[in-house]
Amino acid sequence: MARKKSPTLTDAELRLMDILWKKGSGSVSDLVAALPDSEPLAYNTVLTTLRILEQKQYVDHIKEGRAHVFKPIVDQDQARNNVVQYMLSRFFNNSPELLAQHIIESDDINPADLDKIKRLIEGEN
Repeated sequence: MARKKSPTLTDAELRLMDILWKKGSGSVSDLVAALPDSEPLAYNTVLTTLRILEQKQYVDHIKEGRAHVFKPIVDQDQARNNVVQYMLSRFFNNSPELLAQHIIESDDINPADLDKIKRLIEGEN
């Protein structure tokens, strides 16, 4: 049975999007070369992932000679918003209040971060 497609970015997709956001655009070869040596991906894997990103409407491509050059059509802020909206709908009943409450009550948040959140709520920077 085929795996259900993720409406947000998978780890592999995010790795490629991070490169495209930094570079602005790139061919499959450019992206393969830009990947860290410690986390290489095969050319065909990168190509397949880019095609999935096109289907999800995160990237588009133009043809330059024989190569396809991919560019992001969703910026990082839009991608973050997509993830937050997905989390809100999936885990927090579309309630920003429940998400904020969860974050504030988390054992992982430190007092400095809590103080910053409080200042943001109060309209201070």
